[in-house]
Amino acid sequence: MVHARPEYRSGAGRRAGQAINVPLTMARRGLLWPWRPLRATRQITALLHWGTTLAGGLVAAAARDPDRVALVDELGELTYAELHDRTDRLAAALIPDRDARRPRVGVLCRNHRGLVESLIACSKRGAEVVLLGTGLGPGQLNSVMRELWADIIIADTEFADQLPRGGRPITKVTAWPGGPDGSARCGQGPTLNELIARTPAPALEPPSIQGRIVFLSSGTSGRPKGARRPPRPGFGPLAAMLSRTPLRVHDRMLIEAPLFHAWGYSSLQIALAMRATVVIGRRFDPEQTLRTIQERSCSTLITVPIMLQRIMALPARVRAAYDTSSLRVTAVSGSRLPGDLAGAFMDAFPVELCNVYGSTEAGWVSIATAADLRAHPHTAGRPAAGSEVTILDAEGRQVPPGTTGRIFAANGMHFEGYTGGLPMETRHGMLFMGDVGHFDDDGLLYIDGRADEMVVSGGENVFPGAAEDVIARLPQVREVAVTSVADPEYGERLAAYIVTAPGQRLDADTVRVHVRSELARYAVPRDVHFRSHLPRNAMGKVVPHRLHETAGA
Repeated sequence: MVHARPEYRSGAGRRAGQAINVPLTMARRGLLWPWRPLRATRQITALLHWGTTLAGGLVAAAARDPDRVALVDELGELTYAELHDRTDRLAAALIPDRDARRPRVGVLCRNHRGLVESLIACSKRGAEVVLLGTGLGPGQLNSVMRELWADIIIADTEFADQLPRGGRPITKVTAWPGGPDGSARCGQGPTLNELIARTPAPALEPPSIQGRIVFLSSGTSGRPKGARRPPRPGFGPLAAMLSRTPLRVHDRMLIEAPLFHAWGYSSLQIALAMRATVVIGRRFDPEQTLRTIQERSCSTLITVPIMLQRIMALPARVRAAYDTSSLRVTAVSGSRLPGDLAGAFMDAFPVELCNVYGSTEAGWVSIATAADLRAHPHTAGRPAAGSEVTILDAEGRQVPPGTTGRIFAANGMHFEGYTGGLPMETRHGMLFMGDVGHFDDDGLLYIDGRADEMVVSGGENVFPGAAEDVIARLPQVREVAVTSVADPEYGERLAAYIVTAPGQRLDADTVRVHVRSELARYAVPRDVHFRSHLPRNAMGKVVPHRLHETAGA
């Protein structure tokens, strides 16, 4: 097996390295420190009994810190003991018979306690959960539900009209009612609160068969794909994250990333394992994020790049109006960090920014620390503990540092396949990430773009991300996306779609001259369009085909 760097081992060697490093990493972060030996014993016993599932993380945390605030949302606070009790009742209400066939549960919710409680309750019963994105269009949702028909659908009232009608019977449950008092639900079935209130507290045991979590790919280029992930990841992924991020036990973690996405869901798993206080809100608003950090003394922010862009787009006086000194760590994932966003954010907020690279299928495979990003703003960092990354050419041969190739990765979080049976490409036991990139001479990974986004213009290979980064550095630019359009002479050419900052003016010639000053001629966008906004999905990724649809707007 050929590796990207000599220290990245494969097979038994990699697993052995994890076994040695996991306890040390967890001890350094305070996870194994027995302040109260009796409670620590209860915690370990619960974890051994339930395993490293979402349910196991909660049960263990409730045994160790029952009175600590576990969850904060618009409705208030829940302690770990309260969350444990409520999810026990909900699990029994949703699936009364422990030995019955496990249902498939579709969940269509924004970030709030109902979503968290539903996920934990399903984990306690071993149900398979399909996490449906709130940004799915009606056609996409219907397509997904035809393939992954659910026995139970838990949804917010605002999505009631999008739920499938007819066909197989579906039990519908309301997660977030329409009215602030929880009364309106548009005939969508009982509310989670009603189920919890009318169900006696049961004595639950771990399910005999663990369910699965089905995440949907972003679907930016068509129909989303369902990817099954193992429900019991073990301690390796947690240790991998802790090995390169300064997270601590009892952090107050503001999770702005959607929990229905693998990044948000994994962050919730980490938070429960760290016995953190999770703070969530249904809708992202950049100023509200700063207000929440101040009011809740949040120490960690979990987010995606577009959210950081929106925070940085706030006037400096607005950002300065909030005391964010409690914030130590910001972890970002989901798409590329554009332009000089990393440095600008760390200049504005004295935090340790970490950029996590991964995918729905593979979890996280590399992490860039604040020091990495200060020196190299566009790097995806180094492989996390227990992960292997290599760059291969089209024939499967390793390429030297500085040469762009296809990114393959292996770690303990690999998914179990697509629900529709679609094939997944692997080489030497490593999964193709769908991206192309390169290592530099120091072993830092760089993502050059999506493999299917490479543009061949006049015989030259061009990646839109390079032009995006250059354009994003213009002070007049708030957001930018670069993609390809058909060209009768060159086959393809680049087109740029730009949202200017408030009060700023910019013209197409200025953009082209600026790009030409830093990149080759064939990397200069020949088409430059100005927009009031860019079409994005719920994770903040630009949807390319919608850029073309609105080109004349």
